[in-house]
Amino acid sequence: MIEVIVYGKESCPQCVTAKNLMDRFKDTIPGEYKCTYKKLDVDFTREELFAIFPDAKTFPQISVNGTSVTFDQFKTTIDSLL
Repeated sequence: MIEVIVYGKESCPQCVTAKNLMDRFKDTIPGEYKCTYKKLDVDFTREELFAIFPDAKTFPQISVNGTSVTFDQFKTTIDSLL
């Protein structure tokens, strides 16, 4: 199973793009996926974010199977699969 978690925030165009890519991926590519979008101050705090991504400076932060990936890496990978 592949687990994707996108950590985003309000008014973040890249967060919206990452969520949309994640949704298209899980709806288009057959397989077992767990895809979750979490929103700052609703699903997690800044402290919780820094515990997971200590070097985080921007949004979104993305985890694939527990490994941090950049927005660009995520976008490139998903675009190549779709």
